[in-house]
Amino acid sequence: MTDLLRKEMRLSASVLSYLFIAFGLMFLLPGYPVLCGAFFVSLGLFQSFQLAREANDIVFSVLLPVAKRDIVRGKYAFVCLIEGCALLLMALAVLLRMTVFSQAEVYRMNQMMNANGFALGMAFVIFGLFNWIFVGGFFKTAVKFARPFVGFVIACFLTIFAAEALHHIPGLERLNAFGTDALGLQLILLGAGILLFLLMTLLSGRRACERFEKIDL
Repeated sequence: MTDLLRKEMRLSASVLSYLFIAFGLMFLLPGYPVLCGAFFVSLGLFQSFQLAREANDIVFSVLLPVAKRDIVRGKYAFVCLIEGCALLLMALAVLLRMTVFSQAEVYRMNQMMNANGFALGMAFVIFGLFNWIFVGGFFKTAVKFARPFVGFVIACFLTIFAAEALHHIPGLERLNAFGTDALGLQLILLGAGILLFLLMTLLSGRRACERFEKIDL
């Protein structure tokens, strides 16, 4: 598995997948839907799948002395690695906004979603959707990826819209807490987001392995 991950990082990956990790720092932007950072990170990963398809990476991988399931796991491992790096930047931005910048007027006057535990949890959900809809959908054929990516884009922006709208609903203002306000709720929502990410990724990976083994390349 380590060798397959190294192959993904050195041979299959687009440089954009690495560069777009920096979009995790969009969580520092005021007056902007911060969850779009998660979409741009996913867009960078999409570029790697596109590059790999044009280079017949899947066919090359199948010719290696490895199980077909391990090829799928290698792809998922690479995707999760990139997502994990972006999430670290997002978490750093959240910590800064919850501590150092918690009283900054530019954030306090912001009508958009605040970067807090709930926002970070929703970023986990968006990455989980990418793994479930796009990566899992790609391995239906191991060739076609336009339809699953369009499906992910729709699900992603519906999620962003819902997350941005929720704190404007009376009674849900605590979702947009600043600093350490409602910290217990923020941690619960973050934990729920992580759990959803893990469930979507693991279930998607298992199904993708089963589908890929049935494909005759």
